[in-house]
Amino acid sequence: RTSPLGTQEVPGVPYTLRVLQEGYSHPHPDGTLRADCTITLVAGGPVTALVDTGGPWGQRRLLGHLAELGVSPQDVTHVICTHGHSDHVGNVNLFPEATLVMGYDVCHGDGCYVPSGLAKGWPYVLDPGHLEVVATPGHTLGHVSLVVKATSLGTVVVAGDLFEAEEDEEQWRALSEDPEKQERSRRQVVAMADVIVPGHGPPFRVFRERGDSEVSGADEEEEGATARDGSKGPG
Repeated sequence: RTSPLGTQEVPGVPYTLRVLQEGYSHPHPDGTLRADCTITLVAGGPVTALVDTGGPWGQRRLLGHLAELGVSPQDVTHVICTHGHSDHVGNVNLFPEATLVMGYDVCHGDGCYVPSGLAKGWPYVLDPGHLEVVATPGHTLGHVSLVVKATSLGTVVVAGDLFEAEEDEEQWRALSEDPEKQERSRRQVVAMADVIVPGHGPPFRVFRERGDSEVSGADEEEEGATARDGSKGPG
């Protein structure tokens, strides 16, 4: 079961997660849709990560939210775009010095793309034991999420459009490139997360019965050898 988190901030040591912008999605009778995505900042340790950047129409608003926290674009070390839709990637140009993770692509500096293992299902580790990007395909085939471990509420997953919102059962399949893969990814995230930050709604808590797990068999990824990029692949 789930329930609204009721706050836009989850403290932790060393990382605190803050929702800078709560995403929304409002369909209209004429078929148009007004939408923008959730933007999340994770900071406090050696990594300062921004997850999704909103649409280009919100550039000033995003810079204002960062400035309120004393964060400049140059302070952001990593920008993680969960997928390539326009409401999620519209302001990546504000952070040219950051490592850019967009779907399964990882880019350092001036157009230098590095291997990540994400396409093979391996996590891309930003800070061992604390932050990692994981593949969560379905909404798009290259969709990723950021996992923030050891917060005051446990594990937080910033999930992009893997989850549109807390109560999204009537929505997400119609927007999915591969509903079967997305269903599997959603179950994997529910099995690990204590809090989920969805792409178009407020964050929510996840409550499981003791010993309950939504993931079994081939869905589980075991920890194993470390890849060249520092991520862990299957054992």
